Amino acid sequence: MRDDKRSALKIAMLGHKTMPAQDSFRGGIEVVVEELAPRLAQMGHEVTCYNRTGCDNGGLREYRGVRLKRVFTIERRGLAAVTSSFFAAVRATFSDFDIIHFHAEGPCFWMWIPKLFRKRCVATIHGLDWQREKWKGGPACGFIKAGERMAVRCASEIIVLSKGTQEYFRREYKRETVLIPNGVSRPVIRDAKEITERYGLKKDSYLLFAGRIVPEKGVHYLVEAYRGLKTEKKLVIVGGSSDTEAYARELQQEADERILFTGFLTGPILEELFGNAYLYVLPSDLEGMPLSLLEAMSYGNCCVVSDIEACTEVVGEHAVTFRKGNVEDLRETLQRLCDNEALVQKYRSGAADYICGKYSWEDTARETCALYETVKK
Repeated sequence: MRDDKRSALKIAMLGHKTMPAQDSFRGGIEVVVEELAPRLAQMGHEVTCYNRTGCDNGGLREYRGVRLKRVFTIERRGLAAVTSSFFAAVRATFSDFDIIHFHAEGPCFWMWIPKLFRKRCVATIHGLDWQREKWKGGPACGFIKAGERMAVRCASEIIVLSKGTQEYFRREYKRETVLIPNGVSRPVIRDAKEITERYGLKKDSYLLFAGRIVPEKGVHYLVEAYRGLKTEKKLVIVGGSSDTEAYARELQQEADERILFTGFLTGPILEELFGNAYLYVLPSDLEGMPLSLLEAMSYGNCCVVSDIEACTEVVGEHAVTFRKGNVEDLRETLQRLCDNEALVQKYRSGAADYICGKYSWEDTARETCALYETVKK
């Protein structure tokens, strides 16, 4: 609970699809908003989240103390985020909010609207979205990059999730940012039941990837490396595409019978998959702050990650790294771990305590609240 000597803040959040997120609408931004907004409400603040009209949240008007409002959205690729964030920015501007919190670079394009009326704005940069493969070379890339520049120009404070992104803003814009990482909660470990019934999977019988099936996640490296492995363990790839259907189809065509594509999963069955994997693999070329990696480590998994800064900053010495984009190095790393259960157990033993001790949603909410108080002064 908050200090009674301080008045409650009125906070608007926009840039996410919907809160609470429903299945296929759940991405990293949606997870952050769903974890952060209710905690701020519990601290005594009045929080409003602006949801897209095309994302079904069951018609809820309130969720865990957070007010939910819907804004007009054109449900077409490249237009949904643009239109929903525009109308959310307008509505928030002409409402009585102390802080308007923009999530992601693209929605920040409209930050000039509340800034014009001297509203206090905060931006969270979840990653350098213009670098994503699906936006490269198109008008969306320019729009997102313009949103980044608008955040630099208009935001009272910019929150980043990693030291690498913090250094990027310092180098490119001479702009200081505030590092507030995402959090993680310690999960309940579930025995393998539904995954056995549905997929024939047992504890330690598979390697796991969970995330969006997009090129920057490096799933193609993993599929190619795995095909050369000498192991009876399966490879389970969990996740849906994100305007990258052709890429996902190509991966499935290249896969052999040992590789299982489950599609998007959530809830208990995903928890079972995290809790019973032999290894978790994240071979990304690009990340903001990978929530799936935090989650995998919270389950006590031995994790294998590419040596990009966004991953190594999270895992420290508590996971195994390989050279980004190097299929042969990834294959050799996976083979070594498949052949050495004792080494896998060594990395498992301290993973959960390390990650849950380092990252906490309560800390994220508390630091965000403190930043709001500074901006409000």
